[in-house]
Amino acid sequence: MAVAGSRIYVLGGFDPGSAANEEYDPSSRSWRARAPLPQGRDHAAAAAVAGRVYLVGGFRGGNPESNTWEYDPASNAWRERAPMPTPRGALAAVGMGGLMYAVGGVSAGRDTGALEAFDPATNTWRQLAPMPTPRDHLAAAAVGDALYVIGGRLGDMARNLPTMEAYDPSRNAWTLRRAMPTARSGLAAAALGGRIFVFGGEQPAGTFSQNESYDPATDEWAIHAPLPSPRHGLGAVGLANAIHTLAGGPTPGGSASGAHEIWIPGN
Repeated sequence: MAVAGSRIYVLGGFDPGSAANEEYDPSSRSWRARAPLPQGRDHAAAAAVAGRVYLVGGFRGGNPESNTWEYDPASNAWRERAPMPTPRGALAAVGMGGLMYAVGGVSAGRDTGALEAFDPATNTWRQLAPMPTPRDHLAAAAVGDALYVIGGRLGDMARNLPTMEAYDPSRNAWTLRRAMPTARSGLAAAALGGRIFVFGGEQPAGTFSQNESYDPATDEWAIHAPLPSPRHGLGAVGLANAIHTLAGGPTPGGSASGAHEIWIPGN
């Protein structure tokens, strides 16, 4: 999921929505279908840069992919861009400083710490310092000039992590930050008001309703009101003064939900 302009885009997933592109307009509280993905994908990642939405990686038939697709909301059209150097699924992507950063995931049957940055202006990828803790089904968000990578797992949901690592582009270097209170994977993160809010996730015993936030300035976590609908594989995006949490699965593994719930910090 990604925000471009004032709209939210929810992309791909498992069949029958693997090629879906659905747009939400908060002003009218309405959804509409837009141009579908060029190919169906699950476990892909999306981020917005300069008003366009980029979808990268994911699985197709269980195989990790390297495709990069760009969606222009104004023309409602997709085009293919340069492929990501490391094919992978269950990764995370964030737009920051005019670039899209793709981090972590599963590649060639194992977890990867790969961090790669795509420059839409030159249609090129650059390989950066790898994340210290390779993991999949992780979440990421940007605050200021830093990228924060949160949670995830080591191959399966019985090996969830609370790990938080921060990447500084100016130094091409990683720093270990304070661990998340609840180890979980299949979670979602969104930045709002200088904080990072982390929602949901899964473990073998069930799905998580946890809503925890991180303050990069103090390296401290706080606990907030839980998700009304516990789920994993969801998305979270910050827009205006709220965070929208969308879709996901209510039970561990292959399940699905159309839930759309809004968190307003301070309420």
